Amino acid sequence: MQPIFHLALLRDWEQAQRAGAYTVSTRGRTLAEEGFIHASRADQWTGVRDRFYGDVTEPMVLLQIDPARLDVPVVEEAPAPGAAETFPHIYGPLPVTAVLKAIPLDRPATPAVPAAPEPTALAADPTARPARPARPARPARPAPQESFSRLYFREVFFNLAVGCIVLLVGVAGLAVGALVSADAGPAVGGLLGVVLGALLAVRVYRRRHPRAGG
Repeated sequence: MQPIFHLALLRDWEQAQRAGAYTVSTRGRTLAEEGFIHASRADQWTGVRDRFYGDVTEPMVLLQIDPARLDVPVVEEAPAPGAAETFPHIYGPLPVTAVLKAIPLDRPATPAVPAAPEPTALAADPTARPARPARPARPARPAPQESFSRLYFREVFFNLAVGCIVLLVGVAGLAVGALVSADAGPAVGGLLGVVLGALLAVRVYRRRHPRAGG
């Protein structure tokens, strides 16, 4: 199942980690007021940020959510009557354990404003040459972060690799079972191989995606 996404203020996400669940619907609206939490697919969240969060200057994070970990319905709905595009809506609190990652979103740094020069010898001596004003400090460059597209496709390839683990171990079990017994050996070996491969795949997946803590 493909992940879905939600734009959150960092302070709201930190509060959710302390409480164990996230209950903000969208900017300026709570789950109790809206009835659901707004979410987006991978190709939608950038447009939502530009339209509704373009003037936000405080830190934000992009929550990557696994719908399989939710115990409430996720419904594809139009944001307004007559709209052609639909968005996923989460009808209930979002547990922090369903959030795979909280990806920081960069904001442009505000350049420092130079202080006004204090009166110097120029005030006492009108013929004195004025000092050059200090140049404005350059805004600090944010640390480069991995692009979202690269992060998304890397996640897709990882999921494919996990599926290949189950397939390969199942085929290996089938081959071993065929060597042991030509009758029931392949079926038993293949079944054991699939079970072993699934356990191995779950272990690999959990090592890469540890559950978010409160």
